[in-house]
Amino acid sequence: MGERVYIFDTTLRDGEQSPGVTLNVQEKLEIAHQLAKLNVDVIEAGFPVASPGDFAAVQEIARQVRGPVIAALARANPEDIDRAWEALKEAERPRIHTFIATSDIHLKHKLRKSRDEVLELAVAAVKRAKSYTEDVEFSAEDAFRSDLDYLCQVVEAVIDAGATVVNIPDTVGYATPFEFGEFIAEIRRRVRNIDKVVLSVHCHNDLGLAVANSLAAVENGATQVECAVNGLGERAGNAALEEIVMALYTRKAYFKKETAINLKEIYRTSKLVSTLTGMPIQPNKAIVGKNAFLHESGIHQDGVLKERATYEIMNPELIGLPQSNIVLGKHSGRHAFRERLAELGYILQDEELDKAFARFKELADRKKEITDRDLEAIVKNEIRLVPELYQLAYLHVSSGTTIVPTATVGLQRNGTVTEEAACGDGPVDAAFKAIDKITGISNLKLSDYSLSAITGGKDALGEVTVRVEYEGRTFIGRGLSTDIIEASVKAYINAVNKVIYELGEEILKKG
Repeated sequence: MGERVYIFDTTLRDGEQSPGVTLNVQEKLEIAHQLAKLNVDVIEAGFPVASPGDFAAVQEIARQVRGPVIAALARANPEDIDRAWEALKEAERPRIHTFIATSDIHLKHKLRKSRDEVLELAVAAVKRAKSYTEDVEFSAEDAFRSDLDYLCQVVEAVIDAGATVVNIPDTVGYATPFEFGEFIAEIRRRVRNIDKVVLSVHCHNDLGLAVANSLAAVENGATQVECAVNGLGERAGNAALEEIVMALYTRKAYFKKETAINLKEIYRTSKLVSTLTGMPIQPNKAIVGKNAFLHESGIHQDGVLKERATYEIMNPELIGLPQSNIVLGKHSGRHAFRERLAELGYILQDEELDKAFARFKELADRKKEITDRDLEAIVKNEIRLVPELYQLAYLHVSSGTTIVPTATVGLQRNGTVTEEAACGDGPVDAAFKAIDKITGISNLKLSDYSLSAITGGKDALGEVTVRVEYEGRTFIGRGLSTDIIEASVKAYINAVNKVIYELGEEILKKG
């Protein structure tokens, strides 16, 4: 048995700060439930004072998610801390996470305060948080670029004030592994009461070193690592949870550390976060990328066939990567469908199963074989998180090299189908314009569009992700079909439904 390393997941807080990522309350709640299945130690659910939506998400997660500690972020001021507690108070295991910068560059240009003033604010914040809950985390923002003597003074003071966790962030991803490891070791040597707290690190990936720096910190005594699924986060992101966990597991003989993570939930958690955030996983991404366990070189293939360990240091089944040989098709029944989903970890309610099975049968008429990847995509795209005010009734497109692309779209709303036609630069653009005519939301702006194949072959299932902007807010829509124009239309309708769900049906009159 190795020493325990606690996994603090910040996907819902720092991860959601990734440019272009926006999640509604239900999506955050779904991710939080999955993080609980993954068995992370701490879920940082959000920054309650940032917005009413963030407050509501933290509050719902605190009410509904059991198992992990639920943390909320707060600046070192009374309003933030009070708001954090208001959101957290129904949690089974609440933690207030308060922070203030300690580097001279932040003190001078951002806070415009002296070192003594910041020290006083840090202590006061911890004491106020401690009046609400026993579990209080303090973070020294931009710690790595801080004067070490001053940083140690602040850390010692907040521990005396009642902090139970102290976090040392490399906020701008400036450190290198050897430096950061030595930095953590020096803090442990200098701070007299450091043994009273969990020592945490939070590394950013600006130089591509977040995971390496985190592991160097663990080697030098850090016992909590703050990370995000798929490495999501500000700028270049955070240390990737799956890489930290699998490095500690695969090289356990070297690190002599262990986590409580349920490894078999890693792949599904990664896919869920990618789907809901609209952030695709690069094919060569470590652990969870599409190519992570694929071998194209003949030499590699030969080696793996003879002995997996020749070119694989991890078994893909270990992280829950589906490897089933069962093939479902149009003749498969509801029972086989339900059983296969259960094997993949998806337990659906009857109503959800009905929708997913109907979509499966529709897809099976178009595809010869339905793979596990197809099934995962169906479940994620057919179990809606927002009401479907508009549904696609039919779609007709006319396009070619010598004609103007035209689309006719029929949308169903409350049992009534409305049809509009429009021309555009291409069939997808034309279809989107027809949808805008039907809804009347004319100032909806498409800011991003991406298409990926869920499976291979000419009949591959395509998944389209769109980002739309409306009055300064971003909404993500997803659609699935073997027809990329249909998938695009479904994604756009999904985004439109989210706009209406979040802002109210009155925007339909507003246009």
